[in-house]
Amino acid sequence: MFFDLDKLSSLVEDLDVTDDELILATRARVAGRGLPGPASAEDVTRFERVVGHPMPDLLKRMYIEVANGGFGPSEVLSLTDTGKWFGDRADISMAYDDFAADPDHPLPPGIVPLMNRGCAMWTLIDFRTADGQMWDWDPNLCCLPHAFAPLEQSLARWLTDWLDDVMPDGPYPHRELSSRECPHV
Repeated sequence: MFFDLDKLSSLVEDLDVTDDELILATRARVAGRGLPGPASAEDVTRFERVVGHPMPDLLKRMYIEVANGGFGPSEVLSLTDTGKWFGDRADISMAYDDFAADPDHPLPPGIVPLMNRGCAMWTLIDFRTADGQMWDWDPNLCCLPHAFAPLEQSLARWLTDWLDDVMPDGPYPHRELSSRECPHV
């Protein structure tokens, strides 16, 4: 990886929205979509043990108060296998294990695949940050060594962009390129 993850800290964003408002707006946005019921606090705790870090509070609340997956721009993975897949994995644990099993390009500890965007692209979240720093995995932009990069936004900003219909279809505008010197760019 080309980023010193310990030097990246939680983002300070001036959002005019509270977590409670984000949860209410997300509930309204996904109403009638047939999403699974909320996850349990025990489901959250089990996954936190797997990752070795606490889940950012807003994400925890989304899973417990909104739905066990399916919310967000391309549908966040379920915390547990609900029988309904949001992406090409049954749940977030399967995606986390798949990334961890890749010896050539494993994710740093605490970085969790959250949403499969298709074509090998993923949106990830950093469990080590209280605000849930968002990351991107997109090997299509350059090459596998440069697939992983920060989005420079928190989970709250990411969800706000989705709720405001400003989430891009293509590469994230907040994505920081890993290396401008890459011969594949």
